[in-house]
Amino acid sequence: MHIEQIYTGCLSQGAYYIESDGEGAIIDPLRESKPYHSRLQRDSATLKYIFETHFHADFVSGHVSLSKETGAPIIYGPTANPSFEAIIATDGQVFKIGKITITALHTPGHTMESTTYLLKDENGKDHCIFSGDTLFLGDVGRPDLAQKGEDITQEDLAGILFDSLRNKLMPLADDVIVYPAHGAGSACGKHMMKETVDTLGNQKKMNYALRADMTKEEFVAEVTDGLLPPPVYFPLNVKMNKEGYESLDTIIKKGTRKLNPDQFEKTATNIGAVMLDVRNQKDFMEAHIPNAIFIGIDGGFAPWVGAMIGDTEQAILLITPEGREEEAITRLSRVGFDNTLGFLEGGIAAWKKAGKEVASMESISAETLKTKISEDALVFDVRKDGEYENAHIPSAKHTSLEIINSHLDAFPEDEPFYVHCAGGYRSVIAASVLKARGIHNVIDVAGGFKAIKEAGIEIES
Repeated sequence: MHIEQIYTGCLSQGAYYIESDGEGAIIDPLRESKPYHSRLQRDSATLKYIFETHFHADFVSGHVSLSKETGAPIIYGPTANPSFEAIIATDGQVFKIGKITITALHTPGHTMESTTYLLKDENGKDHCIFSGDTLFLGDVGRPDLAQKGEDITQEDLAGILFDSLRNKLMPLADDVIVYPAHGAGSACGKHMMKETVDTLGNQKKMNYALRADMTKEEFVAEVTDGLLPPPVYFPLNVKMNKEGYESLDTIIKKGTRKLNPDQFEKTATNIGAVMLDVRNQKDFMEAHIPNAIFIGIDGGFAPWVGAMIGDTEQAILLITPEGREEEAITRLSRVGFDNTLGFLEGGIAAWKKAGKEVASMESISAETLKTKISEDALVFDVRKDGEYENAHIPSAKHTSLEIINSHLDAFPEDEPFYVHCAGGYRSVIAASVLKARGIHNVIDVAGGFKAIKEAGIEIES
């Protein structure tokens, strides 16, 4: 028996490859299927099943493409209703893979079709669970994504999740290994641990939601407390996961169209495409196309694209580091942004050579900010709520990056102001968005809150 966690840091997502006696299974695959084919070929294994723990909201799964390519059926838990052919497992249904078995345990609450898969080894012993978004390390899945108005509320779903955890997962042995679908950084939970594998016994000790003496009322209150609105692209990803999507090869072919500066400019103007600059933030600040949005490919790229652009149908044109065009298109497709129409051939150098207008972004050091604060400078902190509450500049206004598009009126248009995040990545995203919306008096604070602390600027909790 071989179990491999395939973890993608950008999405904080864990897919799983399982092999036994020449038969394989994949759980919650990503959009691109090449890594799974490589593992199957390595083990001379045939893919027997593709298991989906639920209809994912934060990424587009690779289940549809992988099934078409291999002929392996897609497995969902009870109540799932995909538009394509799939096996809808009954609660407790057993699937044999080589010398091991996987049992579908229906664990609704995060969503109504959410299912945990229990793997038993060749001796019939409970070995591990693939818990999807039902159980994370340090947390459980948010219960608000599947609510449908008055029919079912997040409190209703939280109560259902409480029962699922108590009746299906907590009775399992303490040595059972927990393999979750996400880790720290995912928007699918609140308090996830940085670790990506643990034992169920340790989770019973460490996870606030698994306290033995917890009442259902306490669980509902704690799990629903402090939930931020889900990113706007989440329901669009659910739709794609339910109904299917174009092949990645088609998306890459369309997106890797080379555009010279004139073609790039004309396309952006004529169809209202977002010009997405994915280079390093320092390169972007030095020189960029006016109104381009910065979201660097070497940061939390795909989730921030989802949060800042939102509409997966939005046409996108890319400005990338040389040779990373296909990588950017692939990572956009992971969160359902399939409408990339090409990239700027030759990058900013070609744009400058063509005599096109170039913009830059002003930045100051934390030491300079220290002086500005004494002169009543206006400072905006764009970190997450928890980061701000933990420690911040007393006079700083707080507008978290993920909500900035809907709070543009918070920023002045007639006086300079300063933005910072933790280290400098998110603040440049924020500044680029503001500039693209016509607010040009924004100045970035280099190095973010880390540099602010090192400069000795007063902070409070």
